[in-house]
Amino acid sequence: QVQLVESGGGLVQAGGSLRLSCAASGRTFSRYAMGWFRQAPGKEREFVARINWSGISTYYADSVKGRFTISRDNAKNTVYLQMNSLEPEDTAVYYCAGARSLYGDVREVSYDYWGQGTQVTVSS
Repeated sequence: QVQLVESGGGLVQAGGSLRLSCAASGRTFSRYAMGWFRQAPGKEREFVARINWSGISTYYADSVKGRFTISRDNAKNTVYLQMNSLEPEDTAVYYCAGARSLYGDVREVSYDYWGQGTQVTVSS
């Protein structure tokens, strides 16, 4: 069993930056692909970014490409989401997710473990 705990959310002005962290329990973190999803008020949860087990392969939603960067530190059992040039449309609860696969993908159903979420609010 893997537990995921997100942190780093908060209130930021448009154009600003935040870095989200997701700390994972368990000794098999390096075997999992990891992803970030988000859910804005009144909307369905959507894919943001994913990273493979080693950190070499990443993939982003078009809406965040060039502004967000996903990375991981397997020695620290942590995955990060660096968010730059934030826009009010990025306001959402951000969720970390882990998949019992090496690469993961954009579908929620591919992920086996979820964090509780962290709120990101971008003011205009």
